[in-house]
Amino acid sequence: MMDWTDRHCRYLHRLLSRETLLYTEMVTAPALVRGGALHLLDHDPAEHPVALQLGGSDPQELAQAARLGAAAGYDEINLNCGCPSDRVQSGAFGAVLMQQPGLVADCVDAMRAACDVEVTVKCRIGVDDQNPEEILPEFLSRIVAAGCTRVTIHARKAWLQGLSPKENRDIPPLDYDLVHRMKGLFPNLHISVNGGITSLDQVEAFLDAGLDGVMVGRSAYHAPADILATADRRIYGQGSDSSAEAAVQGMLPYIEAHLADGGRLGQITRHMLGLFAGRPGARQWRRILSEGAHKPGAGPELVETALAEVAAAQDVAAAG
Repeated sequence: MMDWTDRHCRYLHRLLSRETLLYTEMVTAPALVRGGALHLLDHDPAEHPVALQLGGSDPQELAQAARLGAAAGYDEINLNCGCPSDRVQSGAFGAVLMQQPGLVADCVDAMRAACDVEVTVKCRIGVDDQNPEEILPEFLSRIVAAGCTRVTIHARKAWLQGLSPKENRDIPPLDYDLVHRMKGLFPNLHISVNGGITSLDQVEAFLDAGLDGVMVGRSAYHAPADILATADRRIYGQGSDSSAEAAVQGMLPYIEAHLADGGRLGQITRHMLGLFAGRPGARQWRRILSEGAHKPGAGPELVETALAEVAAAQDVAAAG
């Protein structure tokens, strides 16, 4: 979710759900440790619980980055071993680490020693010509031995050559059964499943079948209200449902503060375009924000105008 789940996106998602664990976009350890890009750790206290996802392959550098993340207040440090993009491969981290489970174990060990928050791993079931039935149990055994107690498994292989990152999300077949078998092999390991999950009905089915958690990525981004607005009640048995309208109202003071700090409206509203997906007025909402958010002087009034268009479209639909 690089360039997607930034701090503005996470603030919006937190307005829709108080209970779900949110993840940052992947932040590379070299950027923090060598580049000094500590602004990448910025987040609002309202985002908690929130996990910092790191990319890297050098144990000591990852340890330093984990220490920085813990000091910044993150609730979890997650090591990404699943991203297949070319720029990630060129840095020798992401999905390519599925080929080096021993190195991943060393990274986990060093990160755990460097900070006092939980260190977790996100991985694929394998890459390229690896046999997932063989590599995934070995990979999990190594990281468990290093002290990892929570893992999220994207239930697809990643093809490091020949497929784009987008194709790697769609073309390799999903193998949910393998993830379930890993839970049988590692009953004490907290296993979450990721990949191809588009509804809370699916989430509930995975949990009912014995998995410990479910990570929803792009569906939660493109239609956040559909996934998050009822998650607290349905998944956690907590609180009441939220709504896209309430989230928009909650974003207005945040937008005003961001603009007062010199930010731009479009930096926030680009994450809000899918709030009304599938509902009357969704097209007007997207059009108004897309066309107007980047204009000089654009502010919360534009968002309120778009929201009024949604309300009018819904009134027409209800009357019809």
